[in-house]
Amino acid sequence: MIATVVATSAAALLAAPAAGILGHRALRRSRNASLMKIDTPHGIDEQGFVRIGGIEQWISVRGEDLTNPVVLELHGGPGASTAIFGPRTRSWEKHFTIVRWDMRGTCKTLGRSGPEGQGEMTFGRIYADAIEVTDHIRTRLGADRIVLLGHSYGSAFGLRLAREFPERYSAYVGTDQNIHDAGRDDSVRQALLTRLRAAGKHKELAAVEALHPDDQQWTARERAMHAKLLATSDPLTLDTMKKVVMGSLWLSPLHSLRELPHFLKGMTFSEQITQATAGFDDWADGTKFELPFFIFQGEKDVLTSPELARRFLDDVQAPVKGFALIEDCSHFAAFRRPERFLELLLAEVRPVVTGRSTAAARI
Repeated sequence: MIATVVATSAAALLAAPAAGILGHRALRRSRNASLMKIDTPHGIDEQGFVRIGGIEQWISVRGEDLTNPVVLELHGGPGASTAIFGPRTRSWEKHFTIVRWDMRGTCKTLGRSGPEGQGEMTFGRIYADAIEVTDHIRTRLGADRIVLLGHSYGSAFGLRLAREFPERYSAYVGTDQNIHDAGRDDSVRQALLTRLRAAGKHKELAAVEALHPDDQQWTARERAMHAKLLATSDPLTLDTMKKVVMGSLWLSPLHSLRELPHFLKGMTFSEQITQATAGFDDWADGTKFELPFFIFQGEKDVLTSPELARRFLDDVQAPVKGFALIEDCSHFAAFRRPERFLELLLAEVRPVVTGRSTAAARI
């Protein structure tokens, strides 16, 4: 979904004088590496490969205090690692132990054994991997239950995991939350058509109008094209992708220049799994969750509708539930405004999972 925009931004960067741009990158990466140092007595900073689902997959575990709640992130894309955002979300690690995992087909996991070594690339296979990662982390950290945080496409996995395994998770948090309704809601596509008409983008407009009216009939490539146009037609989303996503990738102390192409290739390589979710219906699958349930969405998200997410949340039955819009944000809201996202985690989620909340419901 974001591969084309990121690749274009990367080309612009690399077109600048090499010595200057690489020198600036080295300085900023060094500062970010210093920022990310964890030297507290009860902290943890582990990154490496773990055998999950028959292949080696990259997992990072970071936090300043191992007594804090554990959060397992499920990244979006598919194939778009959230590990690049480490410096932006450093403050989260004061209050939570953050686990980031490059799914099969994603960045470091893809780079480890190449496309041919990723094995079965299906939604079901990655879902099974997520269960295995969950249990690995629970065992490694001695945590009975952990917070599940689903970003964008990762939230499709997250909803199903939260519904099926409440004994493994202390709460579910969705952001850039994907809500699948078997194609009943067409508002995102209609809004895209309106933006393209207003901008006089006739070629792009024709491409979207040519898509089958039933999005369940779209190919993986058509889904990627539609998602790219959603992002590039909206100035706020495009700005976020260039500055927040590309900027984080370029300056990540965890990613070498050699690894940057793996980030881009991962998103294209992982497109194939989106066919499996085309016919999903989250309402039909069930709106009863036996754990605290939260959605924190960008108020101006043009990719994953905040209105649709709110309608789903309204129908959710859960011990505690909460919904918040993150102001002045589109997609990637948690990373554009990481301090605001942390405020929501601390106000709404942490008290519940640590047993310090008496609220029955907050919406």
